[in-house]
Amino acid sequence: MKSCLIVDDSKVIRKVARHILETLNFEVEEAGDGQEALTRCEARMPDVVLLDWNMPVMSGMEFLRLLRQRGHADQPKVVFCTTENDMAHIRAALEAGADEYVMKPFDRETLHVKLQLVGVA
Repeated sequence: MKSCLIVDDSKVIRKVARHILETLNFEVEEAGDGQEALTRCEARMPDVVLLDWNMPVMSGMEFLRLLRQRGHADQPKVVFCTTENDMAHIRAALEAGADEYVMKPFDRETLHVKLQLVGVA
C-alpha cells in the first residue's frame, strides 16, 4: 500500500484529502505545518507528499527545499496543493523540486490524475 503525507494547516483540507486518498487505497498521515512534516519524513518517508503552500511555522516551499536538500535515497513525489495559481508560483514550486501541482479546491478525479502523473496511483 502506498503512503501519503498530507501537509496542510487546514483540518478541513486534511480531512477531505484523507478521505479521497483512503478511497484510492493510500495509507495516510497528516502534518499541520512544514516542520511537523519534516519530522514525520525523518521517522518514515512517504511515497508522496500532498503539500500546502501557505502555512505557519514553516511554509510548503521551505519544507520542500529542506526535504530535497537532505538528499534521501527514497525521495517522495511532491504534489503542491494550493490556491496560488499564477505561473510564477507554479514555476517556483517545480523549480524547488515539486513533481506536480493541483489547485484547491480539488476533487477525487483531479487528485487521482495528478497522482497517476507522478507515478504513485
